[in-house]
Amino acid sequence: MSKGVFMYPWDKREPDKPGKLRLMYEANPMAFLVEQAGGLATNGRERILDITPGKLHERVAVMLGSKNEVQRITDYHGAAAT
Repeated sequence: MSKGVFMYPWDKREPDKPGKLRLMYEANPMAFLVEQAGGLATNGRERILDITPGKLHERVAVMLGSKNEVQRITDYHGAAAT
């Protein structure tokens, strides 16, 4: 089983920018490939592939990689949001 995580998280210093990677052109293709390989891809709160695009160049935070490690990060972000 492979492990590891790639993260491009949201930054509090720029609250108007929810991330740097574009949802439809960068995040979705990577999320699709990672999930096909048995991993997981989230924005810290929900699955990347479940996000409905609101505009053409919408940007999102990205956390993708090993299912267990990404789930741990997503759980942490969910707990921090409450």
